[in-house]
Amino acid sequence: MKLLYRITLRISLALLLLFAVWGTVFYFLMIDEINDETDDTLEDYSEYIIKRIRSGENLPESDNGTSNSYYITEVDAAYAQEHTSAWFLEREVFIYSKHDTEQARIMKQVFEDRDGRYYELTVMVPTIEKEDLQETILLWIVILYVGLLLAILIVNAVVLRRSLRPLYALLAWLDRFTLDRELPPLNLETEIEEFKKLADSLVKSARRNVEIYEQQRMFIGHASHELQTPIAVAINRLELLADDPQLTEFQLERILKARKSLEDAAKLNKTLLLLSKIENRQFTQSERIEMNEILRNLIEDFTEVYHFQEIVFSLIERTTLRVEMNRMLLSVLLGNLLKNAFIHNRRGGEIRVEIDGNRVILSNTSDSEELDPSYIFRRFYQKSQREGSTGLGLSLVDSIAKMYGIGVEYRYEYGRHVFRIVFPDSMLLLK
Repeated sequence: MKLLYRITLRISLALLLLFAVWGTVFYFLMIDEINDETDDTLEDYSEYIIKRIRSGENLPESDNGTSNSYYITEVDAAYAQEHTSAWFLEREVFIYSKHDTEQARIMKQVFEDRDGRYYELTVMVPTIEKEDLQETILLWIVILYVGLLLAILIVNAVVLRRSLRPLYALLAWLDRFTLDRELPPLNLETEIEEFKKLADSLVKSARRNVEIYEQQRMFIGHASHELQTPIAVAINRLELLADDPQLTEFQLERILKARKSLEDAAKLNKTLLLLSKIENRQFTQSERIEMNEILRNLIEDFTEVYHFQEIVFSLIERTTLRVEMNRMLLSVLLGNLLKNAFIHNRRGGEIRVEIDGNRVILSNTSDSEELDPSYIFRRFYQKSQREGSTGLGLSLVDSIAKMYGIGVEYRYEYGRHVFRIVFPDSMLLLK
């Protein structure tokens, strides 16, 4: 989620909580104020009636069509002693003059007349409908919240976007930055101190990374060449030593094993160098390639090398697949998958390659069980050690796939290992 949207979402949630609390407090304060004013009116009206009773004056009609009404009930002394002060309550009452019920605020008070008798005076005045008030307050809170939220969204879109322009410029600069190219210029027009410091730190870090990358690339290249020379010399000397007729069978066997170990070391060194170059994106040249042709040539080569395994091979070409990428890397990707299928196959087994749309599906029989998809692309991972395998073949496949955005999936179906290679639309060529 973008920073602008996250800020807006959090502000919206905070405002929703704030308005809910504010609306609740506002409602209860309003009700309390209304009740207080109503109670003052009831007390005044009650005092007026009691004074007229005690003075012997005529009382007003109990229901005279106005908003106020009352009635008097005689009570005993015990009841009067229990209710020495007035009390208030709310309930629905029937208004005879209106022939309807209304919400009313009621005050009850016990008093003593001039003859020493006790009466309970009930004074009523219609009050507001609480449910209507709640609905009105809720409606206006929602309207206010939506209006304020829209205003905040507009303000965020204008203010935050303008304030975050330097950040977007830094992100765009990082997208253009690659280790194998010259550092692009960074033109950051801002007066914000934090963005200036961030830009300076990014430029320094990028320059340092470029220097480290160049040093690493040169070191790997030089180290590889330096290692290849003594390994080749050692292999040649062992071959010359093996031609000595005075060697015993045991000595010859030891020499051949030593030569085999050196050849494996040379092969591993070349593979690691290639893997390093791929991950450092040193293969930048691309060309238009027909996948079908590459596969036919590779299949022919591998079939000749592994003919002793008597593996049945089938190539199904449903479409002609053309892509644009580095020819060597494509050969390495497909070649390692084919080699993997031959090495980990069984004698008299089967390999099937299918070209369909933008996909190449390769499957092979094997005596081994299902592999763990989360480990098979790791370097030097081998569930079972096989001769001729360095444990880097699928790592090369994974590195090349990530470089071009190619999808590589593994699954195990009906006793067969299946690799599915999906080329993105950006690599496909129509003709």
